[in-house]
Amino acid sequence: MLRWRGLGDLPGGWGRCVVTIGVFDGVHRGHQELINRTVAAAAERGLPSVLVTFDPHPSEVLRPGSHPAQLTTLRRKAEIVESLGVDVFCVLPFTLELSRLQPEEFVHEVLVDRLHAAAVIVGDNFTFGAKAAGDVAMLRTLGRRFGFAAYGAELQGKELSEEDQSAITFSSTYVRSCIDAGDVVAAAEALGRPHRLEGIVVRGDGRGHELGYPTANLSTPRFAAVPADGVYSAWFTRSAEPGRRLRAAVSVGTNPTFSGRERTVEAFVLDVDEDFYGQHVAIDFVTRLRDQVRFADSAGLVAQIDEDVVATRKALAEAPTGDE
Repeated sequence: MLRWRGLGDLPGGWGRCVVTIGVFDGVHRGHQELINRTVAAAAERGLPSVLVTFDPHPSEVLRPGSHPAQLTTLRRKAEIVESLGVDVFCVLPFTLELSRLQPEEFVHEVLVDRLHAAAVIVGDNFTFGAKAAGDVAMLRTLGRRFGFAAYGAELQGKELSEEDQSAITFSSTYVRSCIDAGDVVAAAEALGRPHRLEGIVVRGDGRGHELGYPTANLSTPRFAAVPADGVYSAWFTRSAEPGRRLRAAVSVGTNPTFSGRERTVEAFVLDVDEDFYGQHVAIDFVTRLRDQVRFADSAGLVAQIDEDVVATRKALAEAPTGDE
């Protein structure tokens, strides 16, 4: 898969292509269906498929301080997109200048003049141009004018229950709400894989070593979607060795037993005796085991961690593989 940063990376003599465009945070099951349709449409036409996304998130540029919790890093997003068969991953730097383009200007400058789109496939709630004035109907109208086909696809959803027949459409907002509530199982259902948190392992206070449960303390990206406080079962991988998945019990919170104030993510990796300091790692959350609890003393905490480790083994033994 080719990776472009801006439209200046387009090669000379670039021909026509099939495009899908959006933020695609999380690349959830709704996004995946949209991408699959794009890849299939490109194959039918014998053209390359191009996914266009934005960095930074448009919200942060238009309303500084409003950046939503980030479900996937840009690197992770590219990895998932590549696994779905996309030919080109194109990141447009989102700027105020780009945001001020009128819908017709955006279509002409980006989709027509630069990408030479033969077809554009977007979600049915897609908006574009200054003040989000453009929608799918306008995209179809502009497509007829400029010579490309435009399609709006309904994003995938699920039925809630037999009693409540209303459907939930999988969206990045829905996934964030699940993660914020600690419901990593529902988040995984919408994503089609466990929610992943990435970061660099940094030095902690060393208390885990003293308790007999040394932890890898994760420094996460600024806007990362961190699950609600609690203890989770998870898969732990190093970027340097992605094929080796390790079992981990992960604590998210402020360490109330020791009157902690800073919120941390700490992973006790089972069955290994390794120092992960300074390494880039990933945590794939599988189940939430319990709330954070304040214990009267460290002995009570250690006894509970013993139980957490047993529960982690059981949860991961029963969990899907988590492979994409």
